[in-house]
Parts: sequence; structure tokens; C-alpha cells
Amino acid sequence: MALVAGVDSSTQSCKVVIRDSATGALVRSGTARHAEGTEIDPEIWWRALQEAIQAAGGLDDVEAVAVSGQQHGMVCLDEDGAVVRPALLWNDVRSAAAADKMVSEAGPDGAAYWAEETGTVPVASITAAKLRWLAENEPENAARTAAVCLPHDWLSWRLAGYGPGSGRAGLEALRTDRSDASGTGYWSPATGEYLPAVLEQTLGHVPLLPRVLGPLEADQRTPSGALIAPGTGDNAGAALGVGAGVGDVVVSVGTSGTVFAVTDDPSADATGLVAGFADATGHFLPLTATLNASRVLDATAALLSVSLPELTRLALTAPAGAGGLSLVPYFEGERTPNLPDATGSLHGMTLANFTRENLARAAVEGIACSLADGLQALRNLGIEARRVILVGGGARSEALQHAVSAVFGLPVTVPSPGEYVADGAARQAAAVLTGAWPKWTAASESVVKADAAPEVLARYRRAAATAG
Repeated sequence: MALVAGVDSSTQSCKVVIRDSATGALVRSGTARHAEGTEIDPEIWWRALQEAIQAAGGLDDVEAVAVSGQQHGMVCLDEDGAVVRPALLWNDVRSAAAADKMVSEAGPDGAAYWAEETGTVPVASITAAKLRWLAENEPENAARTAAVCLPHDWLSWRLAGYGPGSGRAGLEALRTDRSDASGTGYWSPATGEYLPAVLEQTLGHVPLLPRVLGPLEADQRTPSGALIAPGTGDNAGAALGVGAGVGDVVVSVGTSGTVFAVTDDPSADATGLVAGFADATGHFLPLTATLNASRVLDATAALLSVSLPELTRLALTAPAGAGGLSLVPYFEGERTPNLPDATGSLHGMTLANFTRENLARAAVEGIACSLADGLQALRNLGIEARRVILVGGGARSEALQHAVSAVFGLPVTVPSPGEYVADGAARQAAAVLTGAWPKWTAASESVVKADAAPEVLARYRRAAATAG
């Protein structure tokens, strides 16, 4: 039995799964926590990875490993391979003004320019905007930066035995994949090439960048001999983990929400709502993100002094449409639509409908309607959903499953709970090992089909139109 390892290095934690390369059967696993914050010393990721590997029984008997990581994070290295400053994570917003400048400086059609060049209109999260912030606010650190990589690139590099003291030869050993490179703002998913002019405009010089490996390419090994796969960004890893193919739309409900599709062709959205990412297989992964998802359920449950399972029960006892209540869940501003200063609001309250059950239902439907706005942004680019796959912690709520199906007007496939990102990385490792994507037995899943509720979505959108 040949074993492969998949790593999910997320914002909150590091997870490692060890699977049988032929069947996908889980053999063992381990986890470790990350520190909180929007910037972090990458050594903390490395220590957490070592802890998770140890908890999973080590990698000595593993024949291939792949790392999937949080996208966009800025890891700057000096000429010796040492980290220049703590990494800025995707959710660090200090680079928002820098992103705005990047768009405005590209001229009156700046958004369209960036969408065509990189697939993504700059926002605070992307790496290029963080490099612009670095050059403007920490010029000495910008000047020291000899190489720039992403969190998953850096961890793969460390697994290959490189690190501080590696020098120029070590920097030239940096590797990445197309899915994570597509979230930097200085790599084109359409051409598959880096954009040095963007780096000149942001960092002030062109640093050494990781070589972008093909989907099944591997040219490095761990000290114990395991092949190191290209790795992926976290959303591409999740797509692999649930077996998403062309025509599938994946809806992920965690702290934030994402709606992304697997497509044959690259996308360019000048509105900035859809990020035109690449996936890990050679296809593309246009994606929209919402800022408010499962934490809205947490807040509503706390307000009603109930557990999350009890919140689901309350929501299921209320009628579809919550008796006319509509919750606009912009508790922390919003990304889709782009309203960073908006706040949440509750609409349609009467003495008759203002009940615990209806409030629970309105919270669930508000999240589903917000995600439907993400799906609409994809549809505006001509992308249609053949199948909707619902994943993430929030996907365990039966009430949310039914609400998403109702407001999307589509059946929803719900895989059994799992570590989709780490599983996707393990699947990539198996593919690199054998030269072909494995046909693992799909995890058990259910299909939820609720009666379509277009009036719920229409009422929500009228309420959301007042946000600002």
C-alpha cells in the first residue's frame, strides 16, 4: 500500500491526512493550531506543520506529499533565505488603499485592465497590493526582499530541506502551482506567465519568484524521499477534495462564504466581484467571496441563548420566508456586493412575525441569499451551475441546506463532513505519484431539493438595496 499525505495550512490551523494512494482510504491524521492575527511569523506555520505531522504518525512511510494553503499571504525572503518580516495574511486590510491606487493608476478603465491582465481587480487581500503597501510603508524591508512566495510555497520549500541560510540556490528552488499563483495579482491565469511590470510598480523591483509547476509535475523530495507535489491554494484544494469538475459550483460556508465554479475558460470581471483564479488541474476557478457566513449563525444563536443545533431546529419550525422577515447579514461590511462599510439590518418586522423561530429562519435565509448574490455574479459572466456542492462548517445545518436549495432554485449536494482541503492535497499527491488523477470512491453524500423560493430572494434583495 503506497501512502500519500495532504496538508491544509489554513488561517486557523494545520491539518495533515495520510491516505492510501490507490483507494483514498484514510489511514491516520493530525492537527495543530496556528496563532491568531492578520500577520504571522511563518516559522509558526512550520512548527505547527511539524506538530501535525507528528500527530499523524510522521511521513517516513509516505511516498508523496502536497501542501494546500491559505491564498494571497505575502512571504518575503532575503538573499540568504531568511524571512524579512512577518507574513501579511489574506485578511490583513492595511493594503486596501494600495489596491485602490493600483486600480486608479491604470487609468479610467483600470478595473477592466486588471481583470483582463490578471483575472482579478486588486483588493486588499491580493499579494500585489501587500507588496505595494510594503514598498510605501517599509522601504527598507522592500529593498531587502530578494524573493516573494506564498504560504503553501514556503512550507513546501521547507519540506524540501530549504530555509534560512539556503542562499541564492535555495531561493531558486522555490516552487508553486497555478491555482495559488493566480491569486497574487502578478501572474496571468490566461497566459500562464508572471507579470514583471506589476512587480516593478508595486515592490519597486522584480524579486525571484517560485517556478510554477504543472498540475502533475514534481521535481523535489523531502529528506525521507517523498515526492513533493506542486500544492494548491485552499479553494482549489477544496475543489479537488469534493471531486468538483467542469460545470460544478462549490459553495463553502465557513467564517466567510465562497462560491466558485470549475470552468474550461478563464474569466475576467471588471466589476471586481469575481476573482478569475486558476484551479489545480488545468481548468479555471472563478470565485466570489462574502464576508459574513457562519459567524452570523453564531451571533444569532448567542442572541437567542441557544446552541447551533437548536438554532437549526428553530429555523426548521418556521415557514419558508420567515413570515416576512429578511435579515441582511452585512455584520462586518461586505465583499459581494462590495460594501465594506455596510452594516446588517432586519426588515419586515411585525408583532405577528417577530418570533424566535422566524428570526432563526431569517438568519439562515439571509446567508443563503447573500451566497445567491455570489452565484448571480458568476451567472453574469455566463457561468451556469450543473451541480451545486455545499461544504464547510455551516453546511452541516439542515436549515441552511434547505435555504440554499430554495433560494438558488437548484438541488444541493452535501458531502459528508471532512477535511476537504487536506483531502484535495492528498489527491494531488496521489496523482503526482502515479501520473494520473486517482478515481477514489466518493465520500457519502446527500442531495437536498427544496421548493424554489424566488420571493424570499426578491424580498431580501429589496432590503439589501438599502445597505450602504
